[in-house]
Amino acid sequence: MKKISCVFLLCCWTLSRIAVAYGPTGHEIVGGIADKRLANTPAGAKVTALIEGITLERAARIPDDIKSWDRTGADDLSAYPHFPQQHRIEEQLRAFWKANPPTDDPNSPVPSHHWFHYTDVPVLNPVKYADGKMGRTQWDIVHMMRYCVQVLKGEVPENNPRKITKPVAVILLAHYVGDIHQPLHVGAEYFDQSGKKIDPDRGGVGLEDQGGNSITLQLPPGNGYSEKKGKLHGYWDNDPVIAQFPTLARGLKGKEQTDALQGPKQQLIAKLAKEEPRNWRTPANIRVEDFGEAWANDILPEAREAYERLRFTNVHRKPELNSNVAEGTAMEQAMPDRVSYRNWSTRVVHDELHKAGWRLADLLEKTFVGASAATTTPPIPSATPSVATSPLVASPLPSPALTPKPATPEPSVMTDPVYGDYPMRYKGIVMDWLYTHLYDPPSAKIEWQSEPKRADLPDTRGRKVYGWLVLFSVNSRNRFGAYTGKQTHAVLIRDGVVVQATGFVYEKR
Repeated sequence: MKKISCVFLLCCWTLSRIAVAYGPTGHEIVGGIADKRLANTPAGAKVTALIEGITLERAARIPDDIKSWDRTGADDLSAYPHFPQQHRIEEQLRAFWKANPPTDDPNSPVPSHHWFHYTDVPVLNPVKYADGKMGRTQWDIVHMMRYCVQVLKGEVPENNPRKITKPVAVILLAHYVGDIHQPLHVGAEYFDQSGKKIDPDRGGVGLEDQGGNSITLQLPPGNGYSEKKGKLHGYWDNDPVIAQFPTLARGLKGKEQTDALQGPKQQLIAKLAKEEPRNWRTPANIRVEDFGEAWANDILPEAREAYERLRFTNVHRKPELNSNVAEGTAMEQAMPDRVSYRNWSTRVVHDELHKAGWRLADLLEKTFVGASAATTTPPIPSATPSVATSPLVASPLPSPALTPKPATPEPSVMTDPVYGDYPMRYKGIVMDWLYTHLYDPPSAKIEWQSEPKRADLPDTRGRKVYGWLVLFSVNSRNRFGAYTGKQTHAVLIRDGVVVQATGFVYEKR
């Protein structure tokens, strides 16, 4: 039988997956809480200016709303959503969609914006995001949240291949923070061929349930609820959110439900914005870039329990060519605490929406405070390279540990008349440059071997070009699909641009 590559197995779960964590109402609650937490603060003013008056409550829906462009393309200016008062924002969102269009090719070098909303960490055993590889990719929510923060801090230029500008980064983070607090947007269950749960990081690839998207949940009627039958993931997106409004008339759908929710939703937002949630603070030793990974670790125990409270039957491989997706049925099983699945999930979602709103405000505040400080006090380069800080170049998984990186002494001269300004963001500069010069950029693994040093290299005419030299090694696929092996290269950076390089064969597609 033909061997299926690890890359395919890691990416096949992205096909046809629909990821809409918490639905519009849940995301609006998260954004609305953050709006109130940031009101009359410098960070709030910065957010308002960047997204031109769009509230975070509205912005939190936009990354799901633009999925409607998948049908007709981003050039259809009449397609919903449309922002007649924010033309610049709309242009940037459409550029983002075009740079990350939907695709059914799991090996596409250009990612789909759908892939940015989730990660599928196996939950059979207690784990953290960095404990394994299966279900994590360079395009998952943990990596994309890190990338958006780096854009806002100026560590990644706005003119990046993903077309994530600072306004788009705020909009994406407003949504992704809600996503990463939905348990089944972080954890997933894997099964062997007989339908038994397995941990693919401890042997065997297994069949994945795509975060509950391919499993049918059946809940019996009771306590005023009718029988529930639908996708497990869809249940978590909507049912426990609507259950936050116990006085809402059951059975309302569509516009009727939306209209009926407006008053109760605003009351809940106001209440949650005033009451500090339990255990919401991210440890002080974790960098703001790594908040997403810390929150993924925080939600994983809830994801694990979301599966432990269910009994799975008739689990089998989805009948499609090369499918590694598990189909089956899930029903709740009796638990020692005697709490029903509906009541337990409603409590979990209440706590997670509450924390997500406060954490979104905190993330934006810390990001902009850091960015503001950087204008007067340049950041100090890290001595320890981070190979998973940007999805422009693929990096070995798992991502870096959530601990502060030791700083090296600040260069004695930040501006040099001969060599130019010291490139504080040299990693982002090199990564963007690599993306345009490697044959298969997403396959690349990069390791930094030095921080920038004053140097000169000859140009094609033998004349010296002065700048800051950076040494690193790259291992990526060539045009034949084979990895080249770790190769050491050097680039010379001058005024934020790679002006000279050594050791590269330019074989870009």
